Amino acid sequence: MASQRELSDFLTASERRAFKQAMFAVRNEESALDIVQDAMMKLAEKYGDRPSTELPMLFQRILQNTIRDYYRRSKVRSLWTTLLSALSPDDDEDHDPLETFSGEAGSHSPQTPEGRLEQTQVLAIIEQEIELLPARQREAFLLRYWEDMDVAETASAMGCSEGSVKTHCSRANHTLAAALKARGITL
Repeated sequence: MASQRELSDFLTASERRAFKQAMFAVRNEESALDIVQDAMMKLAEKYGDRPSTELPMLFQRILQNTIRDYYRRSKVRSLWTTLLSALSPDDDEDHDPLETFSGEAGSHSPQTPEGRLEQTQVLAIIEQEIELLPARQREAFLLRYWEDMDVAETASAMGCSEGSVKTHCSRANHTLAAALKARGITL
């Protein structure tokens, strides 16, 4: 059973990586902070009495579920309100959304509407392909590359050997590369 100190130390050590993962998933600092806080509270309230060796895996599962909950809640929001607010920089109430569309013809940089649309579409495709990965490959890929964990940390969090982590990551990389190439996306 984890002591209060062990739980506190684990949460302190995990918060930066958890924030980076949530930030990548939701692309909003306040929402990412809320997600991490909710996940930490759930871990402490419901699983604080578990052995400290189980905390990394439990926390990752809780964090992923909290991110999914965020997306479920955001789907019920009004689409047109979301679209118009996305066109307004820095929550500027006096901003005219039509000014956003006055870009150079043929320009596809991320600063133009076409560039942002293309970037959003590519990210959505990548996220779809990641969701299609087998669970263990997806978990290894996210922990290694999006949470920036090393192989040993990932193996510990997943409860498997370092060789298994390397295999899962390699297979995930090859699967994602082939899927993106089949869709005509080169990064």
